[in-house]
This record gives sequence, C-alpha cells and structure tokens, in this order.
Amino acid sequence: MKIPENIATQRLAELEMDDMPVMEYTPKPTKLPTDWFTTYRKLCHEFMGTLTDCATEIAFMNLSQNEFMGLLSGQTLPRNTSIRWRIPITLGGEMSVKNMFLCRTFPLSHNLDRFILEQSGNETLWLPNPAKSVYVTTHTAPGGTGGNATSDRLTQMAAAISNNNSLG
Repeated sequence: MKIPENIATQRLAELEMDDMPVMEYTPKPTKLPTDWFTTYRKLCHEFMGTLTDCATEIAFMNLSQNEFMGLLSGQTLPRNTSIRWRIPITLGGEMSVKNMFLCRTFPLSHNLDRFILEQSGNETLWLPNPAKSVYVTTHTAPGGTGGNATSDRLTQMAAAISNNNSLG
C-alpha cells in the first residue's frame, strides 16, 4: 500500500510541520551493524561540525549562547535537540552525514517518529526531507518586530559566521 503525497503532507500539517518536504522511499529492511552506535556517535560529532552553514536556522532554535556555540563547535548537543536520519538505517539508509538533519526533539522529532510509524507496513513511505541540515518549523520561527534579545544576538552571530564561511 502507498498513501498519496497529499495525504502525507496533510498529516504533517496536522503535526504542525506543513513546511516539511517529503521524499518517496521504498524501504529496504536492514539489520544494524554491531558497531552502529560507535559509528553513529562519530558521525554526530562530524555532522555538528558541518552546521556552520545553518547558523541562521540554529539561531531560531531558542538556544542559550553557550548551547549555540557548543553545537556549532561540535562539542555538545543541546537538550531537546535531536540528530535524525533522513532515511532510517533500519529501512536501508546510509550511515553518513548526508543522511542526517537536526531538529527539536519535542515535539518535532517525536511527531516525525509518529508520522513514519503510521506508515508501517506500506510498500512505499513518505519520509521527512528538510532542505537544509537543520529543520526549524515556520511555526516556531520568531515573528513581529519585538524580537527576543537572545535570538537577535544569536542571529547576528549566525550572520557573522555565515559571512565568514562565504569569504573563506
């Protein structure tokens, strides 16, 4: 069985992720290698080191300055933040940085798990596939002119980091 894409995107909208792109995928059930967790931990640190290109998105995650810098330096993953697989390893996804993205654990990662599990047993799945390495839903992005001092400061830091990356 396969659900139509419009039904999948409608379900994501119900989960307040109507801006999450999806990709069609045929699962290939795969056993995890015995050393998967060791490899995963190494990949997480490597992945965090690639996030400077997404500093602006990270600035909208409502992190403290220490959490923001710890994440961008690849030292610590902030609380309520998850590194997810675009294609789960048990469904045939690669253990690679290209197969990872960052989002809030609650509610986003939990809702993405629900979204995937609701499709269990289908021949074809719709999997979350954000455009960038960091997914921040438009429902949590700041709005209005009032701003948030921490968010504003982090946004300025993110802009400086992005500018440095484009110069180098």
